[in-house]
Amino acid sequence: MINSNMYNYIDVLDKAADAAYLRNDIIANNIANNSTPNYKRQDVQFESILQASLATGGETLGEMVERVNMNLDDLNSYVYTDHSSLSYRLDGNNVDIDQEQAYLAENQIRYQALVDQMTQEFGRYKTVLSS
Repeated sequence: MINSNMYNYIDVLDKAADAAYLRNDIIANNIANNSTPNYKRQDVQFESILQASLATGGETLGEMVERVNMNLDDLNSYVYTDHSSLSYRLDGNNVDIDQEQAYLAENQIRYQALVDQMTQEFGRYKTVLSS
């Protein structure tokens, strides 16, 4: 974390990109264990944690991000095992390979968008500093 309010958005985007990177690994692991008996798919919880951190009334987006940035260590993603998905397979595995591939594609797009946003933010700072 960089100790300046100037980087609040980048610090939050960095946490989101870290969660997307972790999710990519978890989804790849789910795909690899598609034929493992009794394997239960895993996923990463982050978006709901971020949403809860941002959820307050009457603040501007900048103020919300600044508040979240003050408690950035609380904004961590975690891996959980999804026991809620029903398994229609006889081996007890609840991984649906088509669904996992869709999740993987969605997550790769999300990760690339987050990296693009950070690049644009740094580009803005570069423009201001070079003027």
